[in-house]
Amino acid sequence: MEAGKITAKGVALIIGDSNNIRGSLHFLQHPNGTIHVTGRITGLSPGLHAFHIHAFGDTTNGCNSTGPHFNPLKKDHGAPSDDERHAGDLGNIVAGPDGVAEISIRDRQIPLTGVHSIIGRAVVVHADPDDLGRGKILKFGHRTCFTRFPPVSSLKCSFTFPLVMFYIIVSLK
Repeated sequence: MEAGKITAKGVALIIGDSNNIRGSLHFLQHPNGTIHVTGRITGLSPGLHAFHIHAFGDTTNGCNSTGPHFNPLKKDHGAPSDDERHAGDLGNIVAGPDGVAEISIRDRQIPLTGVHSIIGRAVVVHADPDDLGRGKILKFGHRTCFTRFPPVSSLKCSFTFPLVMFYIIVSLK
């Protein structure tokens, strides 16, 4: 899409808990409501990493102070393609063998303007993958049990996965 068609812009500069984690993300809001998130993060461990918008931009106490996933409509945890999902559920990003994640995500639930804007909120990349709300199937003898990891009641990042990094989205209007 042409730059002239963008209605709002945001950026997040990344400096991780580890000195070697660096990068940036650009958020472009298009007139149709789609947000295009692009960027590059280096210094990650290879593999999948959960990628979320958290409710608060307060990083004074690390991940603990960023709160739960951004969820203004009070929905259950899910995958980005699910109708039932937190607005901040952006799925997983993939770091290659070199520890680099190239990001290109399109989403309609993370606006840069309006009452549910993500400006000023924290974006968290976790060390481990997101289960996308699917949980695990555990078999106990003849019984099958569906469990979520992490439990839905403890979606704050302090109770889920070790934090790799966090950063705040700022507006470029």
